[in-house]
Amino acid sequence: DVDLKKVALATAGCVGADLANLVNEAALRAVRKGRKLVTQEDLLAAFELVIAGTEKKGSVLTEFEKKLVAYHEVGHAMVAYKQKNAEPVQKITIVPHTEGSLGYTLLMPEEDKTNLRTRDELMAKIAVSMGGRAAEEVRFGVISTGASNDIEQATKLARGMITRYGMSEEFDMVALETVTNQYLGGDTSLACSAETQTQIDHQVVALVKKEHTKAVGILTENRAKLDELAKYLYEKETITGEEFMAILDRA
Repeated sequence: DVDLKKVALATAGCVGADLANLVNEAALRAVRKGRKLVTQEDLLAAFELVIAGTEKKGSVLTEFEKKLVAYHEVGHAMVAYKQKNAEPVQKITIVPHTEGSLGYTLLMPEEDKTNLRTRDELMAKIAVSMGGRAAEEVRFGVISTGASNDIEQATKLARGMITRYGMSEEFDMVALETVTNQYLGGDTSLACSAETQTQIDHQVVALVKKEHTKAVGILTENRAKLDELAKYLYEKETITGEEFMAILDRA
């Protein structure tokens, strides 16, 4: 039942060695399950193992923590759903994993794509990153450390838009930052004055704040569905993109 197109979409950007590891993990999973064939479920589970690690069965969340994580993940998913430039939701879980996350929302493109992205697509990604924190604020009026990785990714993306992708009106098509050690972590170094660095910082803050405000607005406008989805996820712990869409489309 393996759909290679779905596997290809999930593994965009992977090199041959990554794919070999993926298939190997899927084969090991099939053996552990007592099967002689690798299924689609094995391949997708192997993919999740690579990005999130294994499930931490012994990790116990308090009732409040579990509710907070449920709203956080649904927040990401709803902000993605409400933007035409965001990738569709494939899976949402609030089961803790060994990579440190208490849950995650898996988004996958519906068609094969390169790493080429438009400004609107990058803005949508920043808004989706802000969706988790926004949901915490809308529902509980609190903020937690759970958004740390989201904040890091959004800030990195916003800075790249301004310094390297020529997506700032003020700086236009000027490269203010260069990537060094491209194959060893992709470190960056600034190629501008301290004064310009200050302007960059202001623009990064303004861009992220704008998308954060957008995420809060989306979730506030769709509060009833946010509550319904978070309650469903809290009870089931893991839901598919199809279940997510079914609830959203329900009157």
